[in-house]
Amino acid sequence: MNAVMKVIQWALAILGIIVLSIVAAGFFLPSRFDVSRSIAIDASPDRVYDLIADPRLWKGWSAWHRRDPAMDATYSGPPFGQGAKWSWKSKSEGAGNMEFTRVEPNRRVEYSLFLPDFNLRSKGAFAIEPVGKGARVTWTNGGDVGTNPLKHYLAWQMDRLVGPDFEGGLANLKAVAEKP
Repeated sequence: MNAVMKVIQWALAILGIIVLSIVAAGFFLPSRFDVSRSIAIDASPDRVYDLIADPRLWKGWSAWHRRDPAMDATYSGPPFGQGAKWSWKSKSEGAGNMEFTRVEPNRRVEYSLFLPDFNLRSKGAFAIEPVGKGARVTWTNGGDVGTNPLKHYLAWQMDRLVGPDFEGGLANLKAVAEKP
């Protein structure tokens, strides 16, 4: 019985050291994250802008809507541009809300995003640059997860987690914008 207790004590001690090491390592990871992806689109900047600045049109191109076409979205504020708001609930994509906070017609759409499942706030933008007869669209999002060292792991992996969704969304946006 005494030998069994020693094995249990050692196992708990090793487990404790592992947990403390994971938490301690989190303090050395960044709390800030930034995700950025770009794509060239053979469509006019105003056509691209119209697809981004109307949150109701996101269901035609966003990776999240494509994964869950039954996503429950509600819209408020103006239907287009600055002040347009939307929130969503989805079994597979989670919940969130977004507001377009600043726009420059045909050039830029900035937004604030809140994901309650992670208690995460971030800011992002779509920059639309004219390139010949088309546009180069850059989608960015960044934020800070705070001081919780375990959330630093989320910040550290954010580009890997969200970047593919940005790439998919931009590819879908390109396909929709380039349709005649």
